[in-house]
Amino acid sequence: QVQLVESGGGLVQPGGSLRLSCSASGNIQSITRMGWYREAPGREREFVASFTEGRPPNYADSVKGRFLIYMDGHMSVWLEMKSLKPEDTAVYFCNVYAHADYAILPMDYWGKGTLVTVSP
Repeated sequence: QVQLVESGGGLVQPGGSLRLSCSASGNIQSITRMGWYREAPGREREFVASFTEGRPPNYADSVKGRFLIYMDGHMSVWLEMKSLKPEDTAVYFCNVYAHADYAILPMDYWGKGTLVTVSP
């Protein structure tokens, strides 16, 4: 199976910084895309940032200029978050589009999420 392990969430004051990490493991043939989504209380899950092989990083408009996504090797992705705002408060989910050994086609896999709280 494909497993995603996230870390780095926590409580931070407005204007502060946090760094999230996600590591993929399991029977993975290839990873095409790694990224982050978030789900705020009472809201639907939304795209934050992603890194697709062979393409520049992609960011949601709400985080451009404040968040930075980068890969560490082929199986780990980081999200550097700066100038955090209360509206960034959410559970952040790692997302990987990968082809597992046992699967016919690539598919999306999700981590369990890590909570980021931005509050005075």
